[in-house]
Amino acid sequence: MTQKERQERSRREILRAAREEFGSHDYGQVTMEGICSRHGISKGMMYHYYANKDELFLLCVQDTFLSLRAYVEQEAEKLAGQKNFDAIKKYFMIREYFFQLEPKHKRVFENAMLRPPEQLREQIQILHRPLEEMNRRFLRVVVSGMRRRPELKEEQVNRYLESIVYTFSDMLLRGRTLEDIHAMLEATEELLDMILFGVFQQADAPSREQKTEQ
Repeated sequence: MTQKERQERSRREILRAAREEFGSHDYGQVTMEGICSRHGISKGMMYHYYANKDELFLLCVQDTFLSLRAYVEQEAEKLAGQKNFDAIKKYFMIREYFFQLEPKHKRVFENAMLRPPEQLREQIQILHRPLEEMNRRFLRVVVSGMRRRPELKEEQVNRYLESIVYTFSDMLLRGRTLEDIHAMLEATEELLDMILFGVFQQADAPSREQKTEQ
């Protein structure tokens, strides 16, 4: 093994340990010393490759954002060509399914988006921009083919839905009482029904009675 390969292996080992710690604890509970002691990493090796906890946390946040983006893009392909109420609801739920599958990524995401360290807020926002742009692209395509309320312009609807993506997801991330996934999804659907009824005409937003009859 070459020196470069050994260095890359050491970096990966430290990052794996950091992902485990930040995926299991809040940002304030994680320390460089704790990562070293719990994962058998020498302090000399740690500080040779990484200057501080913030550097490691940002790398973990970047990894979470990239993993989430890849998952959403893959799942969103199944919605290609759909321009209706259900497509938006399904898109909103993709992220929640990801976090059910990846609880450690969820913890990192919560720490970054709900409880960001003040000194890292700007860097986190920069890392998050590709996710924002991905949401924007999807919503613009879907909304362009839907019948919105006549008094609303398409750009208004797009801005509204983009803001709802984050408000809605924050509500789910903060909610600790609905531990059963089926109960959570049912509550989510009801919430989305109420949100989207305010934007789209009835033909694109079927009522619960209509869905029951189907």
